[in-house]
Amino acid sequence: MLNEVIQNTSFLKIHPYFFIFMNKSNFIIMPFLFALLIAGCSQNKQQKDNQTTVANTDSEKTASGNTSAQIMNKQEVPVLCYHRISDGPKSEYKVSQSTFQAHMKILADSGYHSVSPAQVYDYLVFNKTLPIKPVMITFDDSRIEHFAIAAPILEKHGFRGVFFIMTITYNKKNYMTKEQIAQLAKAGHTIGLHSWDHTMTTKYKDAADWQKQAVEPKKKLEQIVGKPVEYWAYPNGVFNHKATEELRKYFKLSFSLSTKRDTIFPLQTIRRIIVPECSPQVLLKAMRNNFKRHEPKEPKSNSKSLKEIKNKTL
Repeated sequence: MLNEVIQNTSFLKIHPYFFIFMNKSNFIIMPFLFALLIAGCSQNKQQKDNQTTVANTDSEKTASGNTSAQIMNKQEVPVLCYHRISDGPKSEYKVSQSTFQAHMKILADSGYHSVSPAQVYDYLVFNKTLPIKPVMITFDDSRIEHFAIAAPILEKHGFRGVFFIMTITYNKKNYMTKEQIAQLAKAGHTIGLHSWDHTMTTKYKDAADWQKQAVEPKKKLEQIVGKPVEYWAYPNGVFNHKATEELRKYFKLSFSLSTKRDTIFPLQTIRRIIVPECSPQVLLKAMRNNFKRHEPKEPKSNSKSLKEIKNKTL
């Protein structure tokens, strides 16, 4: 078969840039010919492998969602943080039942829609759309009034909340039982973790501390609610970069308070504001002031003229 090809062909094209001319007596070049053929095949295979690698890299980049910088640049969703709901002396960590009712009413009357951590995660990472005027309503410390007072009021207005559980409090006086926590989850509320005993993450010294405060409580809480627990609230709102790096192994989002976010792992430092005893109007003002909309930066070269235009318009 090879002799027939050689006899009927004046030359063979074996490489995009090289031609070998042959005749019957020129068989001495055959080893060189086969070497070039093998080299050409190897080169083509390498090019295909490289193309496949690039394609896979692009797919992984798309699947991973937004970068940290893109997440940091997105408009923040207002996140409220309640603790105790009871009558008595005013406190930064307590509101009366009537005040809480008034807060939820004005949010509903003002057109706000409660959103879950899962919705916020998809918005931040994958640019999913949120409802108009979103707000997240969260509760720390597993208090019994969260189940007995807060949840029914939320549900009356069509809202759902996020309840961060401090697992050392299971079945203790003034705190929720395991059954009540499970009921909240079944009603459509989100259950998150608030550590085992409220020790701040900055005090976790080694892997054993993380197991005790985060990993093991997460597993037990998941057994209670029958679904993954994917969200964390920092005890006292305190964190450092080491904590954000560790928590991202276990949680999609972690919630701090009104402190500066970690720019490397912004998903692990979602800002919240503590809601004290205050009027509904003050609450709305606090939401506007603490979660201002991002305004596009004006180019330096045009900033003066743009300001002049704005002044003239006003």
